[in-house]
Amino acid sequence: MNAPLGNTSPFNERVFEPALVPRHDGKLIGTILTEDGRLSLEDADRVLRVAQENGLRFGEAAKRLNILSEDDIQFALARQFDYFRVTPGRSTLSGELIAAYDPDSAAAEGLRALRSQLMLRWFGASALHQTLAVVSADRGEGRSWTAANLAIVFSQLGERTLLIDADLRNPRQHSMFGIDNSVGLSTLLTGRRAESCIQRIPQLRDLSILPAGMLPPNPQELLSRPFFDMFLSEIRKQYDVILLDTPAAAVNADAQTIAARAGSAVLITQKDISRSTRIKRVLNDIRETGAQVVGSVISKH
Repeated sequence: MNAPLGNTSPFNERVFEPALVPRHDGKLIGTILTEDGRLSLEDADRVLRVAQENGLRFGEAAKRLNILSEDDIQFALARQFDYFRVTPGRSTLSGELIAAYDPDSAAAEGLRALRSQLMLRWFGASALHQTLAVVSADRGEGRSWTAANLAIVFSQLGERTLLIDADLRNPRQHSMFGIDNSVGLSTLLTGRRAESCIQRIPQLRDLSILPAGMLPPNPQELLSRPFFDMFLSEIRKQYDVILLDTPAAAVNADAQTIAARAGSAVLITQKDISRSTRIKRVLNDIRETGAQVVGSVISKH
């Protein structure tokens, strides 16, 4: 859009404003665990006394008293260093979100390597490079998994990250993040105001999700409307990194439309599954839109 939006924008700014999440800078482990409900005030006092009497660290004293587990200690340490991780059994997030549950795993390390490459090739190359479409030729090639986990590792870097589920045919992000899908991108693209479309993920600071919303009968037409450009122009003011999950690119033209709006795309392929002829066709289709193909990734998920 060349003209400023001014007061003509159909979007309510409150939709795009990231919620403020309390930070734990400078807080002690006991304070963090008490606020999270993992440690009572009485137990915190007991642990503190034992720690002082025996010259122990708070976590060591808590484990000696069998009040806290190693997972509890690691959770608090992650909070102290602004490295949010999720504890299994204490979250509605899907186990597929390996970057949240097991950031020390080989898979998570691979995602961080991908993040580094994208920062060098796209996001860090220009202040104007904020949006990236995640595409694949077919379903089942790991596109949505990669988009979700990649959004998490960007948020762990401290980047204000928004993941948009732009797959208005077979959306998955709402189920992986355990959020409501009654309103979302489709709601906004029909021009209706919805103040809760973008949802914060409280377990993962700096990460927000815009689910797909109700499935429309005309996804291609919705994504081609000027509203989509206006929407992306608005949210670029609020986020550092914006990732867009897309439908299978070889099945319909939605992904190409989304990539054109984003200005760039990364292609996800599946080892021994993705077909080279379909990959080449998708790459050519995306390039013809004027979008830059930043790179390709071989997924095992």
